[in-house]
Amino acid sequence: MSEFCDWVKSMSHLFRGVTYGTMLRDDGYRFLRLGTFIERADNTARLLDVKYHLLLPSPDDVGGAVDYYEWSALLRSVSAFEAYQKAFHDTIEPWKIAELLVLHSNMPRSLHACFDEITPILEKLCAARGWECLRQAGELHARLHYGRMEDIFQGGLHEFLQDFIAHNNALGAEIQRTFLNAPPH
Repeated sequence: MSEFCDWVKSMSHLFRGVTYGTMLRDDGYRFLRLGTFIERADNTARLLDVKYHLLLPSPDDVGGAVDYYEWSALLRSVSAFEAYQKAFHDTIEPWKIAELLVLHSNMPRSLHACFDEITPILEKLCAARGWECLRQAGELHARLHYGRMEDIFQGGLHEFLQDFIAHNNALGAEIQRTFLNAPPH
């Protein structure tokens, strides 16, 4: 199984490298990137939510070996273990992991970093038209850009992530409606 997963990972990297290294920077390229970042944001939010909400250990186990291993596995699953160590120079703490994966714009798989990419792509695709998908992306981007972890935790990380996932999915549906199902101009 490990060999197969390594092969899938290798082929994925190869595809991405060839695509980004050779593809014309036109609308097809933009849609490929747009899909990548929408899916990446969705997956990051879901992984964080599952660990934080569903795998929440009993109060006695918080900070224990199993909890530490699960948080480490989460970081590794989004290729963020080394980034966490560089950013925080500290032991693994759930609230810092959440901050890294939600608000850090310099962490490529964070929600914020994904929307740093999504918004300008949509600006180019919409070409100054006031389409709803651009408004939705801008709203989500602003929440991530100006958000604070203290406020997110106060309202509940699970609730924040569930709301983000719903809005991210709505954005994907709006992009589909706008570009794939829209009548020709």
